[in-house]
Amino acid sequence: MAFDIDYVLSNISQGDKIAFLAGTDFWHTHPIPELGVPSIRTTDGPNGIRGTKFFAGVPAACLPCGTALASTWDQSLLRNVGILIGEECLAKGAHCWLGPTINMPRSPLGGRGFESFAEDPHLAGRMAASMITGCENTGVISAVKHFVGNDQEHERRAVDVLVTQRALREIYLRPFQIVARDAGPGALMTSYNKINGKHVVESKEMLDMVRQEWKWNPLIMSDWLGTYTTIDSMNAGLDLEMPGPSRYRGRYVESAIQARLIKESTIDTRVRKVLEFVQQASKAPASAVESGRDYPEDRALNRRLCADSIVLLKNQNNLLPLPKTIKKIALIGSHVRTPAISGGGSASLEPYYTVSLYDAVNEALPNTEILHEVGAYAHKMLPVIDRLLSNGMMHFYNEPIGAERIVRATQQMSKTAFQLMDFNAPELSRGLFYATLTGDFTPDVSGVWDFGLTVFGTGTLYVDDELVIDNTTRQTRGTAFFGKGTVQELGSKNLKAGQTYRIRIEYGSANTSPMKAIGVVHFGGGAAHLGACLHVDPSEMIRNAVKAAAEAEYTIICTGLNHEWESEGFDRPDMDLPPGIDTLVNSVLDVATNKTVIINQSGMPVTMPWADRARGIVQAWYGGNETGHGMADVIFGHINPSGKLPLSWPLDVKHNPAYLNYTSVGGRVLYGEDVYVGYRYYEKVGRGVLFPFGHGLSYTTFTMSPDVVFSQEAFNPEDPLSIAVQIENTGKVAGAQVLQLYISAPHSPTPRPIKELHGFTKVFLQPGEEKVVHICMDKYATSFWDEIEGMWKSEEGMYEALIGTSSHDILAKGRFRVGQTRYWLGL
Repeated sequence: MAFDIDYVLSNISQGDKIAFLAGTDFWHTHPIPELGVPSIRTTDGPNGIRGTKFFAGVPAACLPCGTALASTWDQSLLRNVGILIGEECLAKGAHCWLGPTINMPRSPLGGRGFESFAEDPHLAGRMAASMITGCENTGVISAVKHFVGNDQEHERRAVDVLVTQRALREIYLRPFQIVARDAGPGALMTSYNKINGKHVVESKEMLDMVRQEWKWNPLIMSDWLGTYTTIDSMNAGLDLEMPGPSRYRGRYVESAIQARLIKESTIDTRVRKVLEFVQQASKAPASAVESGRDYPEDRALNRRLCADSIVLLKNQNNLLPLPKTIKKIALIGSHVRTPAISGGGSASLEPYYTVSLYDAVNEALPNTEILHEVGAYAHKMLPVIDRLLSNGMMHFYNEPIGAERIVRATQQMSKTAFQLMDFNAPELSRGLFYATLTGDFTPDVSGVWDFGLTVFGTGTLYVDDELVIDNTTRQTRGTAFFGKGTVQELGSKNLKAGQTYRIRIEYGSANTSPMKAIGVVHFGGGAAHLGACLHVDPSEMIRNAVKAAAEAEYTIICTGLNHEWESEGFDRPDMDLPPGIDTLVNSVLDVATNKTVIINQSGMPVTMPWADRARGIVQAWYGGNETGHGMADVIFGHINPSGKLPLSWPLDVKHNPAYLNYTSVGGRVLYGEDVYVGYRYYEKVGRGVLFPFGHGLSYTTFTMSPDVVFSQEAFNPEDPLSIAVQIENTGKVAGAQVLQLYISAPHSPTPRPIKELHGFTKVFLQPGEEKVVHICMDKYATSFWDEIEGMWKSEEGMYEALIGTSSHDILAKGRFRVGQTRYWLGL
């Protein structure tokens, strides 16, 4: 039912107005049914729509992570991704998608870097704008995030980001500026951190920039529990505190009004914005019941996305694609049967399904003998018990074990891991409760099995009523569960294959933990993760892998990181792969150098000390539901790889420009690299990288004309300039090439990067096909932020247009002139 905003504002009490300024629960806005104002549902996350439940949620489509999506460099494809996100929202009954994430991955160590798109603001902004446009065309509102500077997890709620105005404008704000101009999403989420001394959520300067300077008027909402004040955030422009119930509004706003610290007109302005948001969002045809989709066309899109995001980093002697006539192939690695589909935190969800590399190779090569060895574990916590679990059940109580208990809720369980941050049941005490998880565990191999229990709360593990792990009174803090969980406590038991054992976890909710509540955010409820695996000697695992590689015609090593290593809530301590993996790779290369392909799954760069020895290296990111299919499609040549790195890949983490200025020190972090982020830095100081920004190989070859043609001789910043170049597919198979336009100002008196990305396009060509490709650039291309004037400055002078296939590989160039210096503000 439609409602009239002016009528609602004129006919509601001050109490109702104030209620609009915060959520009612974890995901919903305040409704007034009698006036036709519905409740709007928001939902995570950046690579799939979880719905309203972390625990026992409705399964969803899991898309490739942000850095994977950016690796496609395909704006039309990203628009289709946005449509899928929107349709998944509607199926989950949601009207607002909390995404995408467009923060800058300054360092490879950022725990949430995989959510973001790219180290370059132009690429990040353009890809995000395409995705947002697709999403909002379904009626679902996008809440782009996190505005601004949420580029690390360490002390993210407290850290003061010290950044120059120039770097803030040219690097960190610019993706938001591009999104505002090209997509105009209906909502904006503020970040947890401070910028130059002031939390963004209460910075009138930052929020006025959005509304006054950029003329973009989205609903501005806080990140979850990211509101810290009543008066300052209201007066700065924060419309909606999330989640509810409110901590800083409600009766505190009433008091502030009485003290004349907040004007009635300010309240009305904020409420009007929330009502405008509700009115727009309520038009989305969201389902009344959370449900799934999982349509064939969605699976096909997800499979293409995964394959198109994969970057062929190295292909010496044309090792790839592998022939489909292989009689015996070795599949080695931790990720062969257990694909990494997503990073952790807000990105986590229950997928409709997953496709492993093992299953995909078996499908692609049905007559081939597969030799499978793990070689080296890559888990941080022992793998969750799922496929070996049956009859899993979880019972919830208000009373601890030993007391007379009444079951308050029951949930079937398919695995031994849960997060209860937003779980509630009608008769369950939200503040303090207990649970018992039971199930039948049937090991598939005889021997000593290691069990590991990690909790946010308290927990004990029993196997056939024998106490195996106690993680209750003495706890050590770890990084799990948004930084709230314990380290993994271990126990072992000798088990026989095929015999069924009764496992039981006695769990106490978050408030039973003896650890002081610190970390990211206290969402309540708590969490636990029970993992198990056969205890195997690491040397023996590597020996078995080497034997398989020696016997096989070809070997694929598939390993990397996963949601335990890259997640919201903590940053990585280093850039290395998990312990033992480099030894495994080198050992296999010792016996099978010329026939081994290495697939790495991670959201951000990792060190590759074996890169010089390897013949074939593939970066597969976190690939979503279709991870296995996407990998196999590329490895066996069903898809010609066309992915390009959205990040520079340093040789060593110490080479990264943010290395000395990354974690919070004394409550602040200094963005000391200024505008020289990523390739801007490596090129300026002449430091080599393992793989440059924009790099990615193909199974075909391309040639490009060395000269570019301009649509006009001089560039007027108010008039887009089109640049044309000719390209030909000179190989034997169809393929796609990404043409990247960089602009250089070699004669500028102002210190500037060697060059900067200001345009790109992806062109698909059949063998022998030629095309003239046009790339447009806008006024940002010749502009930088002038800190003295407080404006953008397009500087008079001669510029170079450089077109390449990576930041290092420039194949065509031309020169153009800007006739006069101009200053400007806005979009």
